[in-house]
Amino acid sequence: MISGAHMVIYSTDAEADRAFFRDVLNFPWVDAGQGWLIFALPPAEIAVHPAEANGKHEVYLMCDDVAATVQALEKQNIQCDPVANVGWGLLTRLTLPGGGRLGLYQPRHALAPRTSAPPA
Repeated sequence: MISGAHMVIYSTDAEADRAFFRDVLNFPWVDAGQGWLIFALPPAEIAVHPAEANGKHEVYLMCDDVAATVQALEKQNIQCDPVANVGWGLLTRLTLPGGGRLGLYQPRHALAPRTSAPPA
């Protein structure tokens, strides 16, 4: 029924942020026309948390080794907050070239299976 997911990150400097995903993270991409780059993502998960209001959504990137990833990003002049142990993972936030912020974490929670079949 569902074949994938598409996330949109709004930016005051979309060109710089597209270059970050293309040149720093090396995500595969396609030009959908007129410089609108669409990036392929690694496997993804979605979680639903309780909230007092609907409509708030967050984007986090996940990695296997947050310390090594932060070190590699900082060599590319990408600023990262200090890593914090938040129980469910080791979390930092990185600042995109356009000024936006994304969460980046090394999960300590169980990961959803990487298959299209529903759990038994």
